[in-house]
Amino acid sequence: MAFCANKPSNLGDSEQQMTLGWSVGSSVAPAEEEQEEEEEESRGMGTSLRAAALLAVVVLSVLVSLLVTSVRQLGTRESPSASAAPGGVEEEEEALRRALIRQLHQRRKEMTPLLSPADPNPDAALGLWDEVPIGPRDQMGCDSLVDMRAAEVLGSGYTKLVVRANLARGQAPVALKLVNEQGIDMSKCVEDFKDPGGCRELVSYKLRREMILLDRLRHPNVIELKGHCAGVQGGGGGVERGRVAVILEQGAPLQMIQLLQSPWEDRFRVCLDLVRLLHFLSRSPLGSVGLLDFQPRQFVTVAGRLKLTDLDDASSEEAACRADADCTLRFPRRNFSLACSARGACEGLNEKRNIYNAYRFFFTYLLPHQAPPGLTHLVDHIMNTTGELKADINQTLEAFEHILLLYKSGLHLDNLPPSIIRDYTAVRGMGTSGNVEYRCWPSYSQQGCVLSVHSAREAAHICNSHPQCGSFALTAQRTWTGRLLAHFRSGFDRLVPDGTAEVYVKKARAPEAPPP
Repeated sequence: MAFCANKPSNLGDSEQQMTLGWSVGSSVAPAEEEQEEEEEESRGMGTSLRAAALLAVVVLSVLVSLLVTSVRQLGTRESPSASAAPGGVEEEEEALRRALIRQLHQRRKEMTPLLSPADPNPDAALGLWDEVPIGPRDQMGCDSLVDMRAAEVLGSGYTKLVVRANLARGQAPVALKLVNEQGIDMSKCVEDFKDPGGCRELVSYKLRREMILLDRLRHPNVIELKGHCAGVQGGGGGVERGRVAVILEQGAPLQMIQLLQSPWEDRFRVCLDLVRLLHFLSRSPLGSVGLLDFQPRQFVTVAGRLKLTDLDDASSEEAACRADADCTLRFPRRNFSLACSARGACEGLNEKRNIYNAYRFFFTYLLPHQAPPGLTHLVDHIMNTTGELKADINQTLEAFEHILLLYKSGLHLDNLPPSIIRDYTAVRGMGTSGNVEYRCWPSYSQQGCVLSVHSAREAAHICNSHPQCGSFALTAQRTWTGRLLAHFRSGFDRLVPDGTAEVYVKKARAPEAPPP
């Protein structure tokens, strides 16, 4: 794929959103007539310039929305003193240029181990974005962003901006990761090397590394890499180096406070997704991958599924060691000791670090609270083994999958007496109207009490445990596990036809015989 260069265009300070045109320039076949050739060349140049401006427009519009200084001010930093000898200034500039080039070569060298061994070009990491090999699934490029609209800033950091972008033709929104022109990394580099173009290229290597990791680590619980668009190396002809965008599927930030108020089933799903991800990372194509910056903010949800979205600090290197004392995992409240292998590496350290971080950031808050009574002993076992690092990731995943199997099949409900449903009159093919709702927690609805159940028998058990419950209704709605959603109510006015519903009404208790 050939990618378009980019050149900044002027923006009004008041623009928060703008429609952006982006087209891919193409080479023009030689025409038989000189006039036709000139016309084609002129049209091609106009298309290329339009394409070249897009990334600059995206970055600048985002910076305006953040109310920061224009990127052009990067070039107005204090220049060398006019009184300095010309020869001294030239020598200083040359020294800075050589130092920046060394930094660029070092970054390129660091990229090589991440590339696929099957790649036909082993020197691909020495090229720029248009030379970085991405699999055939990488389908979106510059042309996919034609007439997009930068909608909002999703986040910013030392290196990157993340922007939500609405695409044309009704396509699903995407997230764009861009170099943060006013980030600390960019500002420090320009201060050191006095070369905005070279610094943009240097800083963009963090994006490039992440893009390659996303391609090599494709998994249902890793954010999907949809493509990328990049500038061209060299900066000739007005082309700026390092102006790049990585195109990702858009997810919703993981809201831990909201998740804490969710039903146990949804919280269990997040933990299960996380364990499945960590199991994959422990034996990924790159080896055992550790997440060095393991925080809930590194994750998003897409259609209810947990996905890792930030691979900045992922590492496939196990720490080197000479003795067991070198293999100590240190956490704020406790440490763990691992053995130093014969080859001088702390084998298993990445896996153990991931497991314990999952325990302290996710399991502790999401897993035990309101777990189904028939599963609490299994949940407690997971908490003990992960909190003490007594189980590896294979054993942890097996324990989670076992809980899922029991929960979906209803086998954890064997202790419920079958006769419990006899306390209710069942009316099939009917719903209710004029409902008298009551609230329970946690519920799938804020206006009433809606919980997931395996069967009417479990729903009857729940209704019996709620003093205000007089009836419940089962509908065709199901959760991600396939369990039914049950609506519990104090009462209702009348029954109405509903072919997808069943209503269970608690039978009135027989009056007690008067005392003799």
